[in-house]
Amino acid sequence: MPARRFQPDFLIDRLLYRDGLMLVIDKPAGLVVHAKPGSDRDSRGESLEDYFDALRYGLPRPPALAHRLDRDTTGCLILGRHPKALRKLHKLFFEGKIDKTYWAVCRGAPEKLSGTIDTPLTKGKQRRGWRMELADEGDETALAARTTYRVLGQKDGLSFIEAKPKTGRTHQIRVHLASIGAPIIGDPLYGNLSDFERDGPLMLHARRVIVPISKNKEPVVVEAEPPAAMAELLATVNPN
Repeated sequence: MPARRFQPDFLIDRLLYRDGLMLVIDKPAGLVVHAKPGSDRDSRGESLEDYFDALRYGLPRPPALAHRLDRDTTGCLILGRHPKALRKLHKLFFEGKIDKTYWAVCRGAPEKLSGTIDTPLTKGKQRRGWRMELADEGDETALAARTTYRVLGQKDGLSFIEAKPKTGRTHQIRVHLASIGAPIIGDPLYGNLSDFERDGPLMLHARRVIVPISKNKEPVVVEAEPPAAMAELLATVNPN
């Protein structure tokens, strides 16, 4: 079995929130959240799920993913602690009741400093693997995708953008920001970036989630600080 990159309990130190229904962890970059169905760790490499056993906190089974983040996206990731909680979280996501805020550092800036990108996406092919693309009009495979955004800072050709996905499509924020002239630094697939700008960590971070998990309580608000490399870049783009 391949060696693990992290200690078995490393997620304990990345725990941001815990109650009887859910956990929120600060996902690191470079680790897929789950394995492909039907594969084992010997053939597919490790995933974040391989480390969930340390997060049982007395329950008979480990928590499970309530949603997903891309391999290189960091920040708030929500887990359901048991099947009933997971069903509730899935319902909240499906109904659009969980508010998600992302931070991104981008090359360039959109013409409008705030707005909504309401452009469907479809899965396309490339030489190696696949990528998401803006759908053509009338494309029956297209999936509705909507993202609101605002520019929080600009300097030296870079911009600091806050994005809120209103749908949950794969690579949605990355494709949408690239489509308005603001590709995310470190993105290996999307936008007009130089090799140097692609060579480095993806500057996309799940900054905040707001989860109305309990009917009789205020929504749970959880924030994750950006990783060191992104925090350093943000300090130059948005020094205030």
